[in-house]
Amino acid sequence: GMDKMIMDPKGQVIISNDGATILAKMKLTHPTAKMMAELSKSQDIEAGDGTTSVVVIAGALLQASERLLAKGIHPQTITEAFLTAADKAEQILQEISIPVDLTNREQLIQAAVTSLSSKVVSQESDTLAPIAVDAVLKVIDPKTATNVDLNDIRLVPKLGATTDETELIEGLALTQRIARNAGGPTRIEKAKIGLIQFCLSDMESNIQVRDYTQMMDRLLREERTLLAKMVKQIAKTGCNVLLVQKSILRDSVTDLSLDFCAKAKIMVVRDIERDDVEFISKILGVEAASSLDTFTEDKLAKADLVCEQNLGTELGSIIRFTGLHTTTEGGCVSVLVRATNALLLAETERSIHDALCVVRSLVKKKALIAGGSAPEMEVSQKLAAWARTVGGVTAVCIEHYAEALELIPYTLAENAGMNAVEIVTELRAAHARGEKYAGINVKKRCVSNMLE
Repeated sequence: GMDKMIMDPKGQVIISNDGATILAKMKLTHPTAKMMAELSKSQDIEAGDGTTSVVVIAGALLQASERLLAKGIHPQTITEAFLTAADKAEQILQEISIPVDLTNREQLIQAAVTSLSSKVVSQESDTLAPIAVDAVLKVIDPKTATNVDLNDIRLVPKLGATTDETELIEGLALTQRIARNAGGPTRIEKAKIGLIQFCLSDMESNIQVRDYTQMMDRLLREERTLLAKMVKQIAKTGCNVLLVQKSILRDSVTDLSLDFCAKAKIMVVRDIERDDVEFISKILGVEAASSLDTFTEDKLAKADLVCEQNLGTELGSIIRFTGLHTTTEGGCVSVLVRATNALLLAETERSIHDALCVVRSLVKKKALIAGGSAPEMEVSQKLAAWARTVGGVTAVCIEHYAEALELIPYTLAENAGMNAVEIVTELRAAHARGEKYAGINVKKRCVSNMLE
C-alpha cells in the first residue's frame, strides 16, 4: 500500500501505489507471478480499485493451498471447498452491507474519497471526489442505470497548474491546437462542426503535362484549383469548425489549404487521433466523413461556442466546445486534469480513474461495506464458525480459507507501523463479540467502528 518509485530500462520514472500499475511495469518471468499480474489487471478493468488487495488475498490462498496439499488433500477437494467458501463469503458480505441510494450524492462522494485517501493526491480528495461522482452522474440516469461506460468520460491531462485546478467540463476539451498559420479564426460562436478522415492536401489526381518546362507551374496551379474547390464544397455545407484526423502517410493539411480555410472563415483543428474519433463523434453528435462526397450538412454537429483557451506561454492551450446540441441518450463529459509535473499528472489521472471505477461499482451493485479490514475479519470469523458445522475434509479447507483472509488486516496493521499481532488479536476479539463493523483505525492506531 506504500508508494513505489519504479524506473524502467529507458530511465523513465513512475511513482504510484496502484497495484496494477506496479505489476504491469515489473519484468516478471515466473509463470505464477505473471498470472498474479494478470489477476491485478483484471481487477483494474473490472473494479478499478483493490488491485493490491486482490494479489495479497490470492497469495494468502495459495499459501493455504500449499499447506493443505502437504497434508495430502487432493487439489480437487481443495478447489471445491474454496469455491463453497467463496459463495458463503459473498452471502456474509451481503448481510453486512449497507444499501446505497444513487441519488444521495454525499454518500457517493464519501466512497470516492475513501478510494483517493491512499493515493499520492489524497490531499486533493475533496476536489477530485466530487468531480468523479458528478462525471458519472452526468452520463447515466441514477434511477435506471445498472452500469457506466467509462468511455463516455474523457480525461484530458494538461501540465502547468495545481491539482486543485482540475475541473469537469460540460462539453468537450481537446489538447490539439487550432491551425493558425494562415490567420484563421480562433473563436466561433454558433459553430457547425465537421469531422473529416481525408486529407486537405495534394490529392491523388491525374494531371497530364505535355511540356516539362511548364510542369511545376501547371502542378501548382492544378493543386490550387483542386484545394479551392474542396474548401468551397466544405464551406457550402455551412461548416465553420473543421476537425481533421491525423494522417500517417502525409500532412493532413497544407499551408495552401489552411489559407483557403482562413479566407472561408473556417476554424481548422488538425491531428485528431484515430482513437478519439469515436468519442468526439458521440459527444458532439458529428458523423465522420471519409471522403469529400460524403461530407454533407446533415453530418455536422452544432455548438454554441468553440474557442481556444490559453494556459500560459509554455503550456500551449486547449480547445473548448460548449453548449453542445447533442441528441444522443446519456451524455459524455470531459475532465481537464491538471498537475505541476509529469509524474504527478500521470498519478492524478490514474487516481481519478480509480475513483470513477469505484462510483461505477456502486452503480453496478448498490451496496457499501465497511473498510479497515472489518469485512475480511467478519468473513473469516463467520466462515470458521460455519466450517465446524460442515465437517469432514471440506471443513479443514474452509478453515484454512478463513485463516488466509486474516492476512489483509495483518498487512494493513504492518503497513501502518502498528504491532500487527496485537491489533489483529484485538480485532478478532471485537468481531467475536459481535462488533461486525470493527476495523483497524490507522489514524487513531486502534480498533474502532468503521462507520462512525
